[in-house]
Amino acid sequence: MTIEYTPTTNDLGRQHRPLALGSITPRGWLLDQLRLQADNITGQLEAIWSDVGPDSGWRGGPGENWERGPYYLDGLVPLAHALQDSRLIALAEPWIEWILGSQRDDGFFGPIGNDDWWPRMVALKVLTQHADATGDDRVPPFLSRYFRHQLEHLPNRPLTSWGRARGADNALSVWWLYERTRDAWLLELVDLLAAQTIRWDDYLASELITGPARTFSHRTHGPNVAMGLKTGAVDALRDRDLDEHASRTEASFAALDRWHGQANGWFSGDEWLGGREATAGIETCQVVEMMFTAAVHAQVYGRGVDGDRLESLAYNLLPASSDPEMRGHQYHQQANQVEVSVARREWSFSSDDAGIFGLEPHFGCCTANLHQGWPKFVSNLWLRDDDGLRVVAYAPSVVSTNVDGDDVSIAVDTEYPFDETVTIRVETSRTAPFALRLRIPAWASDASLTVGGAPVALAAQGEPGVRVVDGYVTLERDWSSAGEVVLVLPMRARVERRERQAAAVRLGPLTMVFSPGERWVEHEGAPGLGEWEVHARASWNWALSDLRDAAEWRITRGAVPDAPWSLRDRRSAAVVLHAPGARATQWRMDGAQADLPPSSPVLDHGPDEDLRLVPYGSARLRVTEFPVIGNWRDVDDVEEPAPR
Repeated sequence: MTIEYTPTTNDLGRQHRPLALGSITPRGWLLDQLRLQADNITGQLEAIWSDVGPDSGWRGGPGENWERGPYYLDGLVPLAHALQDSRLIALAEPWIEWILGSQRDDGFFGPIGNDDWWPRMVALKVLTQHADATGDDRVPPFLSRYFRHQLEHLPNRPLTSWGRARGADNALSVWWLYERTRDAWLLELVDLLAAQTIRWDDYLASELITGPARTFSHRTHGPNVAMGLKTGAVDALRDRDLDEHASRTEASFAALDRWHGQANGWFSGDEWLGGREATAGIETCQVVEMMFTAAVHAQVYGRGVDGDRLESLAYNLLPASSDPEMRGHQYHQQANQVEVSVARREWSFSSDDAGIFGLEPHFGCCTANLHQGWPKFVSNLWLRDDDGLRVVAYAPSVVSTNVDGDDVSIAVDTEYPFDETVTIRVETSRTAPFALRLRIPAWASDASLTVGGAPVALAAQGEPGVRVVDGYVTLERDWSSAGEVVLVLPMRARVERRERQAAAVRLGPLTMVFSPGERWVEHEGAPGLGEWEVHARASWNWALSDLRDAAEWRITRGAVPDAPWSLRDRRSAAVVLHAPGARATQWRMDGAQADLPPSSPVLDHGPDEDLRLVPYGSARLRVTEFPVIGNWRDVDDVEEPAPR
């Protein structure tokens, strides 16, 4: 049984509420991707990795009893219900039953040998997702007893260490219960948790370190930063000052981009904040936690930019973090990653194997935590508004829900982000109008929209038509006979400047990169499903040219592979951007990685070539930050006449 919660008033909790887990199911390439995960790393992890095997402390055994069991469940549970996979649901069941049966008389729960608040924060997220998907009525009273325990004991045993950095995740579960019970004492707990949690926006916006971290601090730990960025949004659930918190969060993002922003669009963390150079790493835990934070921002702030960010992560860094079949993962990925090997790299804090693909490179946190990325992306594709539904991110999927008790089914047919067209079909017997809010990405300046074949004018500032507000266009009508909604989001290359006049390239939500081809070398006798290094098949040291004409660069498209984020060869992918360039002959290796891109304009280079750029998420070897041949010049520059 699935229960969807609808509040009695619109002033509680999230402004834009998630649908019950299982209401959104993947189709098309996204279904293929989740099936790869289910058949490989997630579906087999208990059998190949003892830390989440039958001896786990979170199943009553003598094994690991801290965060790894809850982390694994935080991906297994949503994956099982997104796929409606009975085998995966059965895998999760003994974990859920043990956790629910572990509660003591005083409300505390979990392994006896570990009393840390932090891993229980993850277990709370697991239980709320399980309850959303199944309607398990044991979960609310279980949470109520535990939250009573926290309210009593946190004053004398406050959040510390990881819990203090990540207290917003605890508060989200308190809000989940409050939105169902309206018990006023839960708000006291929300305030107590907030008082004991790092004030992340204060630090990130005003005190952020301006280069790679060299000593450990919870404030400069990459996954902590990704989790902490939701703190302002969670605070906004309480004080309702959405504009102020959103503004402060944007200042935090701006500071992170200024000092640690990467050519792939996100901030470094290897494992600590690592600066702006393209050889800095980004931890897989950081990627999936930043996705969850972006989803929370969408629920609270309801802005198009939150969906833009979620897509940027899901369609670039998330697929890049694993091999194409999801058998193994990297601990760190690099924007300019031209060799995957066991070798010294200047990570802020990691070992030499942190970049290889395998079961447990460097440390097991990512092995346990990577599973939430794709299934939580599915479960957050759409949200419920008071007057209808809104799309957060575009992907092939089916939504089965209701509006004011009337059944509504929405099918999204698309090969986006590999293609430009999204077709939405609404099926319902409801004739009363309700709103569909469609996100118009910030990069889609000339999007077009039709409903039932009739054009819908999207108004520019001050012009007639349907306005785009905070990144959304609202369509309100009787959907029982409205016909197909077709949204076209034209993708043209965009070039962004980097240090030393280098360049990064975007195409719609995709970051486009050069792939030198990949030669995968398996480590014999490796644990799990395998372990691999990856070496280049051709030269990688290329520079771009003619940037002013980027919007006219040619695009070719092919079929999406069965493993959606794979390359058939280094020159072919589901979408290819043809860019002019040439070999930067003086750009060389620095040990096992690319040296910094040479300063532009590059004077020493080879003959002109057609560079075939492919999606970042499809290329496990790639150049993302390019040097440039010639000068940067705005498209609108006009040559001054020569003096006479």
